[in-house]
Amino acid sequence: MSKLICNLPAQKVWVRKEYLMNHQDGFGKFVEGVWVSAKSIPGRAFYFETFLPEYGALYDKLPISAFLSMERTPKTDMDLPNLQFWNCMDYNVTAICKQFIGSMDFEVYTRDFGIQKGSYICTLDNYHGDENTIDYSTSEQPDEHKSFNLLELDNGQYCLYPNNRMRLYDNSLTPTNPLKPDFKVSTVYYQVENGNEYRLGDTDEYFWKTKDE
Repeated sequence: MSKLICNLPAQKVWVRKEYLMNHQDGFGKFVEGVWVSAKSIPGRAFYFETFLPEYGALYDKLPISAFLSMERTPKTDMDLPNLQFWNCMDYNVTAICKQFIGSMDFEVYTRDFGIQKGSYICTLDNYHGDENTIDYSTSEQPDEHKSFNLLELDNGQYCLYPNNRMRLYDNSLTPTNPLKPDFKVSTVYYQVENGNEYRLGDTDEYFWKTKDE
């Protein structure tokens, strides 16, 4: 069954009111909110659903650029393409909190605003969950798949960035001068069953052995 929506951590945010007014009014004003869920539609930015306590209302389908962690316009005010680097890759989406990296220091490499620092909230990840529909996306191709790490930036904005556009540092584990990654993109489909010479359809042995054992 395809999945369009996933739960989010109950993060308190400020919503730019112009996004609540279809960009016709409300500029320079802010409404307090709490994130509820995220929607994933291929070819679009993630859409966030937010509870607005002051109004007793839910408002959804807003991009990451609609939200701030403080009730003011940031000095470095980045646009949507600098806050989410890639569009959603499939209708199927899941949210996970990677506990091990949760307290590390993060840097993201933006398109136009250099390095921005921030802290981790959770990760959104696309997959193709319905084998009965054509997989026209690239969410499961190793050289194209991207994770969307949701971060709260020090400048007061939020962002969704892939692993290869950020660095993260642990106070205990990371050296003072860490190496610069010189990796290549993974293009290999790793699997362990196809290509083996032995088959097991003609044995009922519980502790079976290959012919070379």
